Amino acid sequence: MTSISLPIFGQGSQPPEEDGVELDYLQMPQEMATYRMPQVSAELNAADLAQAKNALRQLEQNLAAFPSVSGPIDLTTLNQPNRQFINELLGEGEVSLICSGGQVVRIQESVLAGVWRLQQLENRQQIVADTVEVGIIPRHAVQSAFNGAAGQIDTHWTALPEGVMNAPPLLAELNAKIAEYRPGGEAHIINLSLLPQTEQDLAFLEQRLGKGPVTILSRGYGNCRITATGTRFVWWVRYFNSQDTLILNTLEVSDVPSVACASPEDIADSRERLQEILKVYS
Repeated sequence: MTSISLPIFGQGSQPPEEDGVELDYLQMPQEMATYRMPQVSAELNAADLAQAKNALRQLEQNLAAFPSVSGPIDLTTLNQPNRQFINELLGEGEVSLICSGGQVVRIQESVLAGVWRLQQLENRQQIVADTVEVGIIPRHAVQSAFNGAAGQIDTHWTALPEGVMNAPPLLAELNAKIAEYRPGGEAHIINLSLLPQTEQDLAFLEQRLGKGPVTILSRGYGNCRITATGTRFVWWVRYFNSQDTLILNTLEVSDVPSVACASPEDIADSRERLQEILKVYS
């Protein structure tokens, strides 16, 4: 059998162009978060973890009761070993929130989707309240996102700043959608990436919409950064790839952008995973 030469294609396989231009490939995502069974420190004594196990059993009941609303589970009084056990079991999931209204509340989704850890901080960044709750998104985030927000965007101006061209019609569109939106309704999304927008347009939109108290980070392939604006129901959603390059820029009229929310299927799956965990550590 005689050997044959096979053509090879790909980066570096082709002769250089006469004008010196080189083919540049988009780098592929490097990481993706996947679920792993939590590992608990060996020094923790199972006999000393009754408080934490009671809290986890209550959490399993709350997951089973979903979509019925369950009260938060208070972890504030747990001692150090029980708190460490809870910390290691719940871990950190893909979604983080900061609510910076009158009280700063730090919220972290656990490795169990739809299970949220809420910690209220005082002025010196000390934790004064620590709870766990079940839901597609924490109730506190929804309640505080547009607390005191404007009901409409102010579209009264005598002259537009230099360079602003396409922002005014978008503000009119947003005002119309805000007026007709009802909680729980279908989201309305404006894709700024597909529209001709100058830097001055974007700055003008940001100034007119204002800034709200809730910021959300959803991590997957790259990051999705979501901020509540100072106008009711309007969120600014920016998607970045794994090189932190902005690849999609949108405004969304909704309760909360769906990319930040767990689904009912996620919560059902989280219940099964928690049951597996309880079998191991009971």
